[in-house]
Amino acid sequence: MDLSLQGKVAMITGGSHGLGKQAADSLAREGCKVAICARGQENLDSTVAELKAKGYEIMAVQADVMKQVDLKNFHDETIKAFGEVDILVNNAGGRKGTADFQETGVETFREGMEFNFMSAVELISLVIPHMREQKWGRVISISSIYGREYGGSIDYMTGKAALIAFSKHLALNLMKENVLVNCIAPGSIDFPGSSWDRFQQNSTPEQVADFIDRNLPAGKFGWPEPIGDTVAFLASKNASMITGTCLNVDGGQSRSLL
Repeated sequence: MDLSLQGKVAMITGGSHGLGKQAADSLAREGCKVAICARGQENLDSTVAELKAKGYEIMAVQADVMKQVDLKNFHDETIKAFGEVDILVNNAGGRKGTADFQETGVETFREGMEFNFMSAVELISLVIPHMREQKWGRVISISSIYGREYGGSIDYMTGKAALIAFSKHLALNLMKENVLVNCIAPGSIDFPGSSWDRFQQNSTPEQVADFIDRNLPAGKFGWPEPIGDTVAFLASKNASMITGTCLNVDGGQSRSLL
């Protein structure tokens, strides 16, 4: 299927491993020029080498998404290497606190909101002017099923829910300018170094089997490729009537009707 993405410029946060790396692979496979960022230079170098070996156009910038100066530098370096940004994938995020608000504390809660929500808002503010000017753009943010229903730490759930709400509001204001804004809500996706990888390593086989039986209708954890391919689809011409939505990619794990 031709997704008509040849030559488009994409930025992806947290792109050195897991879902971000898979999104980079899926977009680059469709002909995008892809810029990724992450905190660890070693993983960035490894991912760039791996994707370049496939013949893809890829570059990396070491950046902490919780630092405004790093986000601006990531944006500037992407433009310097590839040109203005057509597609933004906000993938970086994770839990900072716990399920208990008092135990988490206000400062850690604020960090979680910066990590899961405000970092995406900052980057969106940088790419939106050009997208509006050229009357074409795609903003795709990786939320979570725990942004739609109860689960995870309190900062993670709140930040991911805010990301969905912000995306809905932005999408309805930008639709007429052909700038589409959507979210993806993964379920329990397993990859090396993920929280679910650690859960399996630190739990007994019986505990893992019980979790799967109670929570995962597919009978197994998810994997990154369906997330990356959903990113590519939402960026494509095939998704031209999809905006302001949040697509669950969870194997039926979520329980909410909304």
